[in-house]
Amino acid sequence: MGVKIQDASRFSFTAELDGKFIGCSSGLAYKNGEEFNGWCYLTDLFVEKAYRHQGLGTELLSLLEQKVKSLGVNNIWTWTAGYEAPDFYLKQGYHIFSKMENWYSDNSNRVGFRKSI
Repeated sequence: MGVKIQDASRFSFTAELDGKFIGCSSGLAYKNGEEFNGWCYLTDLFVEKAYRHQGLGTELLSLLEQKVKSLGVNNIWTWTAGYEAPDFYLKQGYHIFSKMENWYSDNSNRVGFRKSI
């Protein structure tokens, strides 16, 4: 029988204000054959500095989570820099699954987060 060929479908959301890009979320929902395998990799979550701390990141992340959940995906994971967004992900219900110390040149960590959705 063997292992089915794995593929991924990308889902993305963008935020604009007066036609100007201000943020996005994007992820890869993985498939084994034609069926989603239950996992999504959050590849991008970005909000321009002037628009942070206003709930936009939460909204963009929630849109992606809702979309992939509707496809049968029930887990999402990502990497972030230890100096960047760990508190944000913790507030969104994510849990640390890995931490690589001294990953970056300033000796900060690379942190892996996951969440059941």
